[in-house]
Amino acid sequence: MSTETQSRVALGELISLLQEIDTRWSGPEWNLNSADDVVGSHRALMHILEAALVGYFEQDVTRPDFRRIVTPSRKLTGDNSDAIYFDAPVSADHAYVIHGGKHGAAYFSLTIEEGAEDGHMATNTGGVINDGDLELDSNGNFTLYLGGEARDKNWLPLKPGASRVTTRHYFEHTSPAAKEPDLEPRLHIECLTAKDVPTPPNDVSVAAGIRRVCNAVRSRTLGMPPMANGPLPDFVSLTPNEFPPPVPPGDFGLAAYDAHYSMAPFFIGPDEALIITGRWPDCRFANVCLWNRFQQTLDYSSRSVSLNRAQTVLEGDGSFKMILAHSDPGLPNWLDTEGNPFGMVFWRYFLAPGKVETPQAVVVKQAELGN
Repeated sequence: MSTETQSRVALGELISLLQEIDTRWSGPEWNLNSADDVVGSHRALMHILEAALVGYFEQDVTRPDFRRIVTPSRKLTGDNSDAIYFDAPVSADHAYVIHGGKHGAAYFSLTIEEGAEDGHMATNTGGVINDGDLELDSNGNFTLYLGGEARDKNWLPLKPGASRVTTRHYFEHTSPAAKEPDLEPRLHIECLTAKDVPTPPNDVSVAAGIRRVCNAVRSRTLGMPPMANGPLPDFVSLTPNEFPPPVPPGDFGLAAYDAHYSMAPFFIGPDEALIITGRWPDCRFANVCLWNRFQQTLDYSSRSVSLNRAQTVLEGDGSFKMILAHSDPGLPNWLDTEGNPFGMVFWRYFLAPGKVETPQAVVVKQAELGN
């Protein structure tokens, strides 16, 4: 007879959840019908599970530490080839100090997420500060306080519901920053109000950690309706090859407050290509990434699946022409689909003043590109 523990009950809940995800999320209910669709969903699930274990299994708001959210081999929730993200758990019941720096980034921000208790997906933004608002030393380093007594500078309040802090470092290099170990920033967070020594792991705490993993996995799979179902943000289009006007996301959960976003699916046949024309705005950071249907970037470690302004070859008038195609067209600004006929194109523009020009796209035969 097996020994019954709360951790064993929680583990059974995780196993049942994974079975339910396989039955429902990896199937027709989420518009997945082909073998390739199911395989893609299982890969995405493994990445989500890894992120949940890294970020939520062991966590303590009185002893937080920053952990990297996504990597070249752990992709979820719309990762970015030119960005490095960290997060840590916090609580409005405590006060914190953070030591860090820009580390050469074109843009840095720190966001307070609300509604992310116990592994749930954040519901909205509870505060944001970027490097333009921070007092930095000559090396780009800073000390930032969260919660506690109000301060004149380098401080953010923690309102009820504050549960996580997310950092964003965006780079515009000729190689994707997310794959470069030397670019990974160093960040340290300390709880200023923690007093007691943490209790050693026990049945209750391990069970709670497993359930946080369950919440994180569920909220990013069964908790997210199929794209065609339910309301969509203004920056999202369901029309293939037609981008909506880039707009700020507001306090949309996990969104960057200082950004303009635009996203639409691409769909091209085996002998087709998508010509995308536009103009980069004058802003702090801008890029475009290709995602699969599970909001995972394509393979930026080995392929050209994203472009920032440093990587883009411009036309004589300062505009750009990008070629989204299944194979190398022999022209500048190729976006490699990895042979996928369907995927997502996501545009980001940070601290862009005024209106951002909407990229335009047209489907052509790839054989016509030389003309």
